[in-house]
Amino acid sequence: MTKTVLSFLFVIGFALVHLSSKYLSFVNDSLRNKFLSFAGGVAVSYVFLHLLPDLGHYQQKVGERLNHGIGHYVEDHIYLIAMLGLALFYGLERLVKNSKKKQGAQSNSEEVPVSSGVFWVHMASFFLYNAVIGYLLIREEYETKWGMFFFFLALSIHFVANDHGLRKDHKQKYDKYGRALLTAAIIIGWGIGAITVLHELIVSILVALLAGGIILNVLKEELPDDQESSYISFITGLAGFSILMMLV
Repeated sequence: MTKTVLSFLFVIGFALVHLSSKYLSFVNDSLRNKFLSFAGGVAVSYVFLHLLPDLGHYQQKVGERLNHGIGHYVEDHIYLIAMLGLALFYGLERLVKNSKKKQGAQSNSEEVPVSSGVFWVHMASFFLYNAVIGYLLIREEYETKWGMFFFFLALSIHFVANDHGLRKDHKQKYDKYGRALLTAAIIIGWGIGAITVLHELIVSILVALLAGGIILNVLKEELPDDQESSYISFITGLAGFSILMMLV
């Protein structure tokens, strides 16, 4: 099976994960929190064993192009961009929380969605986030087909946790518009990768921003509050996925 065909099957898998993740809400709280903790372990393993080492590879490419002029005085450019990605997604989360507080104060209720403007800004950021993942699915340089499978597995679990958080923030708006939009983003990203190759510098910057976003989302969503999380589930996801990646 060619890389293109396999990546197409996986992008369809990503789409199905997004479209079906809403049904996690019907699982009881205990099992859901254990799953989110497990997802956190898998995502942390993926970030530290694959994504961060990948940034070192991209740092070489970016460094060759930015190591002139003012860029000469800035070391570790790619990690600065990843830090910017984390700060950007943290800023979006603060925007969402502040909007919920404002809406809640106006309606005398805490269980309210954010304003429409904040919703679309949030969706636009995650649209880019998902499009980059779709692009990397077909254009990432995997050592083996197993590498592509682990990329799919880790991010599928991550998507379920992300969807849970977005649905919690945006209520029915997310199921009505956001879910379809983010599903389309993955397919569009894959389609761009199938027909063209973006400049390495652009891809490096996008991957760094994605890395920062994933790290923030892992800390925010996939590691629930202390009283709700399951450390055993987290360690099981962390250790299990780490062993699988190292074996393959």
